[in-house]
Amino acid sequence: MSELPLYLLGLLFLAAFVAGFIDSIAGGGGLITVPAMLIAGIPPLATLGTNKLGSLFGSGSATLAYARRGFVDVRKQLPMALMSGLGSAVGAAVTTWIPADVLRAVMPVLLIAIALYFGFKRGLGEESRRARLKPFLFGLMFVPVIGFYDGVFGPGTGSFFMLGFVTLAGFTLISATAHTKLLNFASNIGAFLVFVVTGAVIWKVGLIMGAGQFLGAQTGSRLAMRNGAKIIRPLLVVTCLGLAVKLLADPGNPVRLWLGW
Repeated sequence: MSELPLYLLGLLFLAAFVAGFIDSIAGGGGLITVPAMLIAGIPPLATLGTNKLGSLFGSGSATLAYARRGFVDVRKQLPMALMSGLGSAVGAAVTTWIPADVLRAVMPVLLIAIALYFGFKRGLGEESRRARLKPFLFGLMFVPVIGFYDGVFGPGTGSFFMLGFVTLAGFTLISATAHTKLLNFASNIGAFLVFVVTGAVIWKVGLIMGAGQFLGAQTGSRLAMRNGAKIIRPLLVVTCLGLAVKLLADPGNPVRLWLGW
């Protein structure tokens, strides 16, 4: 594709900053960055690959901020992060074999369910609870599945990780957010490496947007650490509903066809 004009690069930087801010708290940054790149005229496959490059900066920045404040022990969580990265790499490698229509149909329903669950379950995630899955089983069974989904499709990955950490691992919302960013970072690496091999990354755009996401994630993660569940819960609910609406708004979504919309 031809070189993007300077004003478009500036707008993509701003979009990335906002995405990094939101993503560091509740996930869903791709809701902003992917449409922004498509509107800028970047081809779909290059959009996905370039978005992974920018997301690396955002998730890495948020992970660093949370780790510095002691909300996540990166070294201790490396095995879980590795499982997330491996799942994502496998997912990205088999994207052409997965029936995308099934994912497009199921994801909005799941995201709405997550939004309702977090919205109406009072006190959820404000205090740590007894884990329903031991860390080993959680990392072996749950994490690679969500990582795989991130490599295949992507929207809502952070929300699914958050749900798992709070309901299965017994984490508080702020701790779940911190650990989600680490696993998101790992899954981004896995998928990104596959996209690099296939030549689907526009480096200049990805690095500019990466800078925006890095700064946005620093700002967002600091706000989340100061306010905890008070800001994470409503933003998580809004993000899930926003992702669901975006997916349902796609004219090619099977749900629209089934309902005759």
